[in-house]
Amino acid sequence: MKRLLLLLGLVALSECLYKVPLVRKKSLRQNLIENGLLQDFLAKHNINPASKYFPNEAATELADQPLVNFMDMEYFGTIGIGTPPQEFTVIFDTGSSNLWVPSVYCSSPACSNHNRFNPQKSSTFQSTSQTLSIAYGTGSMTGVLGYDTVQVAGIADTNQIFGLSQTEPGSFLYYSPFDGILGLAYPSIASSGATPVFDNMWNQGLVSQDLFSVYLSSNDQSGSVVMFGGIDSSYYTGNLNWVPLSAEGYWQITVDSITMNGQTIACSGSCQAIVDTGTSLLSGPNNAIANIQSSIGASRNANGQMVVSCSSIQSLPDIVFTINGIQYPLPASAYILKNQQGCTSGFQGMDIPTPSGELWILGDVFIRQYFAVFDRGNNRVGLAPVA
Repeated sequence: MKRLLLLLGLVALSECLYKVPLVRKKSLRQNLIENGLLQDFLAKHNINPASKYFPNEAATELADQPLVNFMDMEYFGTIGIGTPPQEFTVIFDTGSSNLWVPSVYCSSPACSNHNRFNPQKSSTFQSTSQTLSIAYGTGSMTGVLGYDTVQVAGIADTNQIFGLSQTEPGSFLYYSPFDGILGLAYPSIASSGATPVFDNMWNQGLVSQDLFSVYLSSNDQSGSVVMFGGIDSSYYTGNLNWVPLSAEGYWQITVDSITMNGQTIACSGSCQAIVDTGTSLLSGPNNAIANIQSSIGASRNANGQMVVSCSSIQSLPDIVFTINGIQYPLPASAYILKNQQGCTSGFQGMDIPTPSGELWILGDVFIRQYFAVFDRGNNRVGLAPVA
């Protein structure tokens, strides 16, 4: 059911985003207290210890994970696994729940040109007899599960279960510019019952709030980030609008309607959608997407791409997603993607049936326009226009 609509290609990372933090089993606050640094930390970060009594959206202790923007198609960051850390680039994916990376056990071509985890080089690795199998829309993997320390966003997440791939069939993962995937959805959809990274962080007291936030840059610009444990209001304008989840597996919400020029063009009578950082485009049922493609003048070329005249970006109206009574317009500059070859539609048809109806996927095309907060503590998503 999962799909990663990704651009094939390889990219060489010019710099390492990973910073080695201190391994810690206690909370950040406890460590600061024991080392006499709490007051300095609070002053430096302008943190009010009484802020928990006020219903604001200010961050307390933020752990930032920088992301590389790969051609506006993929966003991935660098983590470390093991002691000493072995580095991997991973998609931070709110549409899945497992962490996995290639391993030395893997002989698939896709593993040959990516970093591979070697358990024998980590003094903290613990093996298990459990197996793992995950199928994505454009790739799959099988492997075994193990435990180790995962360094992410400056946090040492100890005893984290993760997958070590043994097979990565097909060509998709071979050409992917990332090594593995770090899932940020709910434990209920984790393969083999593996505890997701964010759950393990929260259970160990490594983040101060049971939520994380995502900002995705546009036009290949830098600055994309996942913020664990807080919200940084400098990334958005206005107020966050909170949307209750309609199901707790994916980050699933109800969309009221999708309109253009005040007329409903899809999602009549509401529909279900997931907010998914691991999907490049904006996906929906084939029939509904066909109607949208027609409305924006998209046509299929010889390569199967839905192409649009670049000049139409100036004249096409917004496509408006109404969610929980609030309108979230997508301008043509957001839903039409420009590249060296021309312009293509940012919409993708895909039938994903669920008990509550066909599922839409609000991927990066949507999230680039709206700062997103994924609030596990209150089972809701916060959205606000990016600054």
